[in-house]
Amino acid sequence: MGVRSLTKENVNQTAESSTDQLQVRRAKVDELREHGINPFASGYQRENTAGELHEGYEAFDKEELAEKDLDVAIAGRLMTKRGKGKVGFGHVQDMSGQIQIYVRKDEIGEEAYNTIWKKSDLGDILGIRGKLMRTNTGELSVQAKELIHLTKALRPLPDKYHGLQDKEQIYRQRHLDLITNPESMDRFVKRSKIVREVRRFLDDQGYLEVETPTLHNLAGGASARPFITHHNALDIDLYLRIALELHLKRLVVGGFEKVYEVGRVFRNEGIDHTHNPEFTLLEVYTAFSDMAGVMDLVEGLYQHVAQEVLGTTQVTYGDYELEFGGKWARIHMVDAIKEACGVDFWQEMSDQEARDLAKEHGVPVEDNHTVGHVINEFFEHFVEDTLIQPTFVYGHPKAISPLARTNEEDPRFTDRFEAFIAGAEAGNAFTELTDPIDQRERFAAQAAEKEAGNDEAHPYDEDFIEALESGMPPTGGLGIGIDRMVMIMTNASSIRDVLLFPTMRNK
Repeated sequence: MGVRSLTKENVNQTAESSTDQLQVRRAKVDELREHGINPFASGYQRENTAGELHEGYEAFDKEELAEKDLDVAIAGRLMTKRGKGKVGFGHVQDMSGQIQIYVRKDEIGEEAYNTIWKKSDLGDILGIRGKLMRTNTGELSVQAKELIHLTKALRPLPDKYHGLQDKEQIYRQRHLDLITNPESMDRFVKRSKIVREVRRFLDDQGYLEVETPTLHNLAGGASARPFITHHNALDIDLYLRIALELHLKRLVVGGFEKVYEVGRVFRNEGIDHTHNPEFTLLEVYTAFSDMAGVMDLVEGLYQHVAQEVLGTTQVTYGDYELEFGGKWARIHMVDAIKEACGVDFWQEMSDQEARDLAKEHGVPVEDNHTVGHVINEFFEHFVEDTLIQPTFVYGHPKAISPLARTNEEDPRFTDRFEAFIAGAEAGNAFTELTDPIDQRERFAAQAAEKEAGNDEAHPYDEDFIEALESGMPPTGGLGIGIDRMVMIMTNASSIRDVLLFPTMRNK
């Protein structure tokens, strides 16, 4: 019944079996060539997919299909094979699904039957021309009139009933996962549709998509540790971008009033179920908008994507039933902390008093943490994982928001928010800081933090300040991790399940 599934318990036995089959299949390559058949053909005129045939003719019974006398031409990977003597059955799989094929020696000819069908292995890619029919058991099938060998698979597929079982094998051999696990194929098709709908939503709103550099002279726009590389010709160190922000904001200064980018960013940090060193980020900037306007944009974006891709704004994620329709909950970070644990950070206090509060409540902090840092640690400790339904948490402390505009009513805080869904951050946004004098002071404070040991403090970016000095209109900015959006929309528990090729250790 095929090769044993690739679990850790039988991987050595599977490797031996695979080696044996590899030798057998290589011999079949020579046999095909001896009969004048190219084992790796060039092109094929496919006229139908499995999905199209099922969708168009599933309602027709055996007699109706016989009366229609439909000629079809399909192609795909052989996933099952059975039968003996002069008749065989199998299932061929393309990207749209599977359909049964019915192969008779007296229909396709003795040479094709003996050389192609009988010698075919699971995993081979075949072309079939014939008639659409329904078998006596009622299964929609293609009765082959012509069988064409297209590609010889030299390696056997995993067990057809269990597919790949070991998660590491799935991530390392995604091609086999896609072949054997229809749910994986569906998830990545949905990912593509999600990205398409993100772009469509923004394009329809009048936004312009742009591309900005991946190699940066400074690693700015976020608090993260960068990957460093070296440019030999210029003899300078460069950084893989950790965010898209600062270049996009320069474009707003230049007159691009509604602009966005979907691109890969890179952060030299840990790997867990929500983090991968490289991931896809959406950043959007809207001139003459603010934090409230961006909240409306986020609500509209999630509602559009869910409706267009899933057909509903009600999304199942794990044990949760999420509702993206309507207005999302909104709460100030300080109020959320007070509701969760009773600590009131509206009260004025020193950095030391804040750190003492943290120790009293079992919240880990560093000796150099300011009140603003402590507030953020309290939020992450007591609040973040309780925010299940889509929620905007706003009013982040200035100390952790070096690029956000200061709140006019309480300058300890900023006009910044994060979106939380299912207990995790799903977006970060703020009214942009457009005051170059304030920005210079923020960068100086970040430089002092870096000197004190904060590796993730924002670097001092003089070029960006000079751009702000040319005048930047009031702007609302947004960043959304596309991978986390896909996780939510496809009910995936790990980011590695929505990345085709996640970062892995060397074998």
